Amino acid sequence: MTVPWHRRTARVLPVDDEGRVLLLHGWDPHRPDQPFWFTIGGAADPGESLRDAGVRELYEETRISVEPERLGEPIAQNSIEFSWAGHRIAQEQTFYAVAVGSVTVSLEGLDHWERASTDKYGWLTAEDLETDERPADAGIPDIIRAAVASVGRNQAGE
Repeated sequence: MTVPWHRRTARVLPVDDEGRVLLLHGWDPHRPDQPFWFTIGGAADPGESLRDAGVRELYEETRISVEPERLGEPIAQNSIEFSWAGHRIAQEQTFYAVAVGSVTVSLEGLDHWERASTDKYGWLTAEDLETDERPADAGIPDIIRAAVASVGRNQAGE
């Protein structure tokens, strides 16, 4: 049994004006016949804060640019273990929500591996993932609800 690769990740849920969250759609390279929707984000580099990692990953993966302080406090945290491309990964995840309004999204910043295993993006609700679409993790619909609620509270307080 291989030892899992441990990593700390920032996951960012951009929320539009209609209360939908931007997700990416892709697959494990070893299981391309089982696609799923997943949140934007990735591992923090050594010495990088999670908030800074989230902002960097959001820009790299979607070309949406925000300041780190716009991410606010985390809306959720969890730990998961999964397999990707034959590697075991143990991941500590911190989720942030950010209101983005109406923005242009581009996947041009995806790296080679991401391009090979990501085919599209979509603005989805929790209900979309509970009915028609498969999330990477069963907890994503609840995290979407938390993101939309958090953004609504922050906008009401402004």
